[in-house]
Amino acid sequence: MTTVLLVHTVPLWRASLASLLGAGQGIEVTTADREAIRPALAGSGPAPDVILTDLDCPDSLDLLEEVRSLAEPHGRGCPLAVLTRSDRPRGLRRAYEAGARGYIDKYRLVDDLSEVMHKLADGGRHIDESLAFSLLHVADMPLSPRELSVLSLAESGETVTGIAGRLHLTQGTVRNYLAAAIRKSGARNRVDAIRRAKEAGWI
Repeated sequence: MTTVLLVHTVPLWRASLASLLGAGQGIEVTTADREAIRPALAGSGPAPDVILTDLDCPDSLDLLEEVRSLAEPHGRGCPLAVLTRSDRPRGLRRAYEAGARGYIDKYRLVDDLSEVMHKLADGGRHIDESLAFSLLHVADMPLSPRELSVLSLAESGETVTGIAGRLHLTQGTVRNYLAAAIRKSGARNRVDAIRRAKEAGWI
Protein backbone atom coordinates (compact mmCIF):
# COMPACT_ATOMS: atom_id res chain seq x y z
CA MET A 1 0.00 0.00 0.00
CA THR A 2 1.32 3.45 -0.98
CA THR A 3 0.13 6.33 1.16
CA VAL A 4 -0.24 9.70 -0.56
CA LEU A 5 -0.66 13.03 1.20
CA LEU A 6 -2.55 15.31 -1.20
CA VAL A 7 -2.05 18.98 -0.37
CA HIS A 8 -4.43 21.46 -2.01
CA THR A 9 -6.00 24.74 -0.91
CA VAL A 10 -9.25 24.39 -2.90
CA PRO A 11 -11.68 21.96 -1.22
CA LEU A 12 -13.54 20.85 -4.37
CA TRP A 13 -10.38 20.20 -6.37
CA ARG A 14 -8.81 18.48 -3.37
CA ALA A 15 -11.77 16.13 -3.03
CA SER A 16 -11.84 15.40 -6.78
CA LEU A 17 -8.12 14.60 -6.93
CA ALA A 18 -8.39 12.45 -3.82
CA SER A 19 -11.22 10.47 -5.40
CA LEU A 20 -9.22 9.99 -8.60
CA LEU A 21 -6.09 8.88 -6.77
CA GLY A 22 -7.99 6.66 -4.35
CA ALA A 23 -9.44 4.70 -7.26
CA GLY A 24 -5.94 3.43 -8.09
CA GLN A 25 -4.84 0.00 -6.95
CA GLY A 26 -2.88 -0.01 -3.70
CA ILE A 27 -3.26 3.75 -3.05
CA GLU A 28 -4.39 5.24 0.24
CA VAL A 29 -5.01 9.00 0.15
CA THR A 30 -5.13 11.52 2.96
CA THR A 31 -5.72 15.20 2.24
CA ALA A 32 -4.55 18.47 3.76
CA ASP A 33 -4.91 22.16 3.19
CA ARG A 34 -2.07 24.50 4.10
CA GLU A 35 -2.98 24.59 7.79
CA ALA A 36 -3.00 20.79 8.03
CA ILE A 37 0.46 20.22 6.53
CA ARG A 38 2.28 20.87 9.81
CA PRO A 39 0.53 18.18 11.89
CA ALA A 40 0.67 15.77 8.95
CA LEU A 41 4.45 16.07 8.51
CA ALA A 42 5.69 17.15 11.93
CA GLY A 43 3.56 14.72 13.94
CA SER A 44 4.68 11.49 15.53
CA GLY A 45 2.70 9.24 13.18
CA PRO A 46 4.08 7.51 10.09
CA ALA A 47 5.11 9.80 7.26
CA PRO A 48 3.29 9.51 3.93
CA ASP A 49 5.06 7.67 1.13
CA VAL A 50 4.46 10.52 -1.35
CA ILE A 51 3.39 14.16 -1.05
CA LEU A 52 1.42 15.48 -4.04
CA THR A 53 0.42 19.08 -4.71
CA ASP A 54 -0.92 21.11 -7.62
CA LEU A 55 1.16 24.08 -8.77
CA ASP A 56 -1.97 25.80 -10.09
CA CYS A 57 -3.67 25.94 -6.72
CA PRO A 58 -3.63 29.26 -4.82
CA ASP A 59 -0.49 29.75 -2.70
CA SER A 60 1.15 26.73 -4.35
CA LEU A 61 4.62 28.28 -4.24
CA ASP A 62 4.24 28.93 -0.53
CA LEU A 63 3.02 25.35 -0.11
CA LEU A 64 6.23 24.04 -1.66
CA GLU A 65 8.32 25.98 0.84
CA GLU A 66 6.11 24.84 3.72
CA VAL A 67 6.48 21.19 2.73
CA ARG A 68 10.24 21.49 2.39
CA SER A 69 10.73 23.33 5.68
CA LEU A 70 8.67 20.79 7.58
CA ALA A 71 9.93 17.60 5.96
CA GLU A 72 13.66 18.27 6.20
CA PRO A 73 14.10 19.08 9.94
CA HIS A 74 12.08 16.03 10.95
CA GLY A 75 13.94 13.67 8.65
CA ARG A 76 10.79 13.03 6.66
CA GLY A 77 12.28 13.03 3.22
CA CYS A 78 9.01 12.09 1.57
CA PRO A 79 9.13 12.20 -2.23
CA LEU A 80 7.41 15.35 -3.48
CA ALA A 81 5.35 15.21 -6.67
CA VAL A 82 3.74 18.16 -8.44
CA LEU A 83 0.90 18.48 -10.91
CA THR A 84 1.80 21.22 -13.35
CA ARG A 85 1.93 22.46 -16.95
CA SER A 86 4.81 23.15 -19.31
CA ASP A 87 3.92 26.86 -19.47
CA ARG A 88 4.56 27.34 -15.73
CA PRO A 89 8.37 27.70 -15.63
CA ARG A 90 8.42 29.63 -12.36
CA GLY A 91 6.49 26.90 -10.58
CA LEU A 92 8.71 24.25 -12.14
CA ARG A 93 11.79 26.07 -10.89
CA ARG A 94 10.42 26.31 -7.36
CA ALA A 95 9.47 22.64 -7.40
CA TYR A 96 12.95 21.74 -8.63
CA GLU A 97 14.52 23.81 -5.85
CA ALA A 98 12.23 22.09 -3.33
CA GLY A 99 13.62 18.74 -4.46
CA ALA A 100 10.53 17.41 -6.22
CA ARG A 101 11.03 13.94 -7.70
CA GLY A 102 7.77 13.71 -9.62
CA TYR A 103 6.59 16.11 -12.35
CA ILE A 104 3.14 15.22 -13.68
CA ASP A 105 1.52 17.04 -16.61
CA LYS A 106 -2.06 18.00 -15.77
CA TYR A 107 -3.08 17.30 -19.36
CA ARG A 108 -1.82 13.72 -19.37
CA LEU A 109 -3.93 10.58 -19.35
CA VAL A 110 -4.71 9.48 -15.80
CA ASP A 111 -4.79 5.72 -16.23
CA ASP A 112 -1.28 5.17 -14.82
CA LEU A 113 -1.32 7.83 -12.07
CA SER A 114 -1.26 5.18 -9.36
CA GLU A 115 1.80 3.58 -10.99
CA VAL A 116 3.59 6.93 -10.79
CA MET A 117 2.82 7.14 -7.05
CA HIS A 118 4.14 3.61 -6.48
CA LYS A 119 7.29 4.41 -8.46
CA LEU A 120 8.02 7.51 -6.38
CA ALA A 121 7.33 5.67 -3.13
CA ASP A 122 9.87 3.03 -4.18
CA GLY A 123 12.57 5.69 -4.55
CA GLY A 124 12.21 6.38 -8.28
CA ARG A 125 11.70 9.58 -10.22
CA HIS A 126 9.09 10.53 -12.78
CA ILE A 127 9.05 13.33 -15.36
CA ASP A 128 6.34 13.41 -17.99
CA GLU A 129 7.86 13.79 -21.44
CA SER A 130 5.81 16.92 -22.11
CA LEU A 131 7.53 18.65 -19.16
CA ALA A 132 11.08 17.42 -19.76
CA PHE A 133 12.27 20.29 -21.95
CA SER A 134 10.87 23.00 -19.65
CA LEU A 135 12.36 21.29 -16.61
CA LEU A 136 15.76 20.97 -18.27
CA HIS A 137 15.69 24.68 -19.09
CA VAL A 138 14.79 25.54 -15.50
CA ALA A 139 17.38 23.19 -14.00
CA ASP A 140 20.07 24.77 -16.17
CA MET A 141 19.53 28.20 -14.61
CA PRO A 142 22.94 29.89 -14.22
CA LEU A 143 22.08 32.45 -11.53
CA SER A 144 22.69 31.99 -7.82
CA PRO A 145 19.81 32.42 -5.33
CA ARG A 146 21.23 35.78 -4.22
CA GLU A 147 21.57 37.00 -7.82
CA LEU A 148 17.96 35.98 -8.42
CA SER A 149 16.80 37.84 -5.31
CA VAL A 150 18.57 41.01 -6.40
CA LEU A 151 17.24 40.74 -9.96
CA SER A 152 13.72 40.03 -8.72
CA LEU A 153 13.75 43.14 -6.53
CA ALA A 154 15.10 45.17 -9.43
CA GLU A 155 12.25 43.86 -11.59
CA SER A 156 9.73 45.07 -8.99
CA GLY A 157 11.16 48.60 -9.30
CA GLU A 158 13.52 48.73 -6.32
CA THR A 159 16.58 50.96 -6.66
CA VAL A 160 20.08 49.77 -5.77
CA THR A 161 19.72 51.60 -2.46
CA GLY A 162 16.36 49.96 -1.81
CA ILE A 163 17.66 46.49 -2.67
CA ALA A 164 20.65 47.00 -0.39
CA GLY A 165 18.34 47.94 2.46
CA ARG A 166 15.96 45.02 1.87
CA LEU A 167 18.73 42.42 1.71
CA HIS A 168 21.09 44.02 4.25
CA LEU A 169 23.87 44.40 1.69
CA THR A 170 26.11 47.27 0.65
CA GLN A 171 25.22 49.11 -2.53
CA GLY A 172 28.50 47.95 -4.08
CA THR A 173 27.60 44.31 -3.38
CA VAL A 174 24.19 44.80 -4.98
CA ARG A 175 25.81 46.27 -8.09
CA ASN A 176 28.17 43.27 -8.22
CA TYR A 177 25.24 40.85 -8.05
CA LEU A 178 23.43 42.75 -10.80
CA ALA A 179 26.54 42.73 -12.97
CA ALA A 180 26.95 38.98 -12.43
CA ALA A 181 23.28 38.37 -13.32
CA ILE A 182 23.68 40.38 -16.52
CA ARG A 183 26.84 38.50 -17.47
CA LYS A 184 25.56 35.01 -16.64
CA SER A 185 22.27 35.50 -18.47
CA GLY A 186 24.03 36.80 -21.56
CA ALA A 187 22.09 40.04 -21.37
CA ARG A 188 23.10 43.48 -22.62
CA ASN A 189 21.98 45.35 -19.51
CA ARG A 190 19.81 45.12 -16.41
CA VAL A 191 16.52 45.52 -18.30
CA ASP A 192 17.51 42.80 -20.75
CA ALA A 193 18.57 40.52 -17.88
CA ILE A 194 15.19 40.99 -16.21
CA ARG A 195 13.40 40.26 -19.50
CA ARG A 196 15.38 37.06 -20.06
CA ALA A 197 14.89 35.92 -16.48
CA LYS A 198 11.12 36.45 -16.69
CA GLU A 199 10.85 34.63 -20.02
CA ALA A 200 12.78 31.69 -18.57
CA GLY A 201 10.64 31.65 -15.45
CA TRP A 202 13.54 32.37 -13.11
CA ILE A 203 11.77 35.32 -11.47
